[in-house]
Amino acid sequence: QVQLVESGGGLVQAGGSLRLSCAASGRTNGRFAMGWFRQAPGKEREFVAVISWGGYSTYYADSVKGRFTISRDNAKNTVNLQMSSLKPEDTAVYYCAADFTTSRWPPPQYDYWGQGTQVTVSS
Repeated sequence: QVQLVESGGGLVQAGGSLRLSCAASGRTNGRFAMGWFRQAPGKEREFVAVISWGGYSTYYADSVKGRFTISRDNAKNTVNLQMSSLKPEDTAVYYCAADFTTSRWPPPQYDYWGQGTQVTVSS
């Protein structure tokens, strides 16, 4: 089993920045992609960004491209999401996820999910 714990959420004004982190623990041996998703009230969960095991490949949703940056530190088993130029429509619960099984890029599915961290952007 793998446990994922997100942190760094909070309240920020529009135009501001926030950095989310996700720490993986447990059976983390092996190569795995890590991604971020979000779910706003009344909406379905949507993909935000994903990073490959080595960090050389990243993929972003069009809605966050140019504003969000995903990165990872494999020595610490963490993945980060730097969010800038935040908009009220970025308000959501943000989840990190890990893909251990698929070799496709970007991963079409994920094996483990965190509990989420709330991000609220005020106008």
